[in-house]
Amino acid sequence: MPAPKPISKEMCLAAMDKTKSTKAAARYLGCSYQHLRKYMAMYKDEKTGKTLLELQNNQAGKGIPKHLSGKSKIFKMEDLLNGTLDPSSFSQEKIKYKLISEGYIEEECCSCGFNERRVVDYKVPLILHFKDKNKKNYQLDNILLYCYNCYFLYVGEVFSKKELKHIEDHTILTETTPSKSEMELDPYHLKRLKELGLDDNIKDDNDPYTLVSYK
Repeated sequence: MPAPKPISKEMCLAAMDKTKSTKAAARYLGCSYQHLRKYMAMYKDEKTGKTLLELQNNQAGKGIPKHLSGKSKIFKMEDLLNGTLDPSSFSQEKIKYKLISEGYIEEECCSCGFNERRVVDYKVPLILHFKDKNKKNYQLDNILLYCYNCYFLYVGEVFSKKELKHIEDHTILTETTPSKSEMELDPYHLKRLKELGLDDNIKDDNDPYTLVSYK
């Protein structure tokens, strides 16, 4: 059995941004709780001096709404899918994560099957599409996941005119661009990027295509 792969600080931070507990973060990254816990205990937050594990440690469920904690008998994912629960109070990104993590939809493009993860933060570039244009209708026959390419081909524009202008002009939208510290990689991922021939892109702070995964 192959040894578990190392987890970078950037991957930990990306998982923390999308979840409220270490166990949920482990599910997000597709690894075991103990494996992720080891790395989160290694990395520290520069502002507070605390480890990422300390920041994410949420065993009591602090900050997690009871209807999203998975422990409540009142809330069921089916309530959202059949329209009895108003999704307005929840971010679309969090709902998308629950749809994927609980196995309602596959984390891949419904058209071409693309499901490759970006090595920097483990994200898959997928857009949630509502067939009837109603973003409150989460019935399974109404929602699809498209990669950016297929969304552009079959649905519509991926970027606004302003965003596209910045990309084509090779300028950066500061609110969508990660800071240099966020892009620091450990030796394992640097080696992996070199194997893929992508290491040069990391050194280019003005790469406009960093915008793509931050849509």
